Amino acid sequence: MSALTPALVDVRATALLAAYDGQRPLPTFTGTDPSFQVAQAYQVADEIRRRRIARGERPLGYKIGFTNRGIWQRYGVFAPIWGPVWDTTTERVDSAAASVSLARFVAPRLEPEVMFGFSRAPRAGMSVTELAACIDWVAHGFEIVDTHFADWRFAAADTVADFALHGRLFVGPRVPIGSFGPSGRDAAKDLAAMSVTLMADGRDVEVGRADIVLDGPLNALRIWVDAMAAQPQQWPLGAGDIVTTGTITDAAPLVAPGVRWQTRLSDPRLAAMTLETKA
Repeated sequence: MSALTPALVDVRATALLAAYDGQRPLPTFTGTDPSFQVAQAYQVADEIRRRRIARGERPLGYKIGFTNRGIWQRYGVFAPIWGPVWDTTTERVDSAAASVSLARFVAPRLEPEVMFGFSRAPRAGMSVTELAACIDWVAHGFEIVDTHFADWRFAAADTVADFALHGRLFVGPRVPIGSFGPSGRDAAKDLAAMSVTLMADGRDVEVGRADIVLDGPLNALRIWVDAMAAQPQQWPLGAGDIVTTGTITDAAPLVAPGVRWQTRLSDPRLAAMTLETKA
């Protein structure tokens, strides 16, 4: 597989940023170019990252997508993807309650996730215990994912280029990683065993258990650190970065304003979240 030419990287990055800024749909790249592959999509993502930084946005960390093996068949994506999260898309919600306008999105969906904050840079090849020693805090929160491709139909390469489907991130109250025990194995085990119920206006929508996310959020983080280190695009990862590890339920369509979304968690060490949608 050959790399994309700089001209084609430019064309695709320009099209995606215009769709993002204008909340407009696009045809999939793989629909018009079946040879478009994930490695080439990261070239496009790298150019988009460069342009967003140039226009004043600041990366705050990363989102990992498609870690939930239960949804791979549904969306036709069978391995994790990732992309940056930004100061323009990330909100720390210490009250565990937030609101969001749906006007900024094309086809938004809501994902309950577990996220981490790094105290120092991890390295590839770490065990979960070694990785936990690089983590400052753990939180539960919501990611709003969005796509610029019709009907949520795409190939993996499309999703990578399309901002890794990142729309917004709401980081709930943060607790020290040590709250889950002195060993990273304790944190990995307890977080993997946690169940999350997603509710809309008090009605249960779906229940998920966090081990669906590549055997648990901390293990998903470990797998991602190794995978990102192997990429030609060497995006930085270090102290202060936030990484959200993927949805524990299927992504719920946000089809109307005026809905109160909530979670219920089996582990009281993490705060449940509330998100109200607005026009």
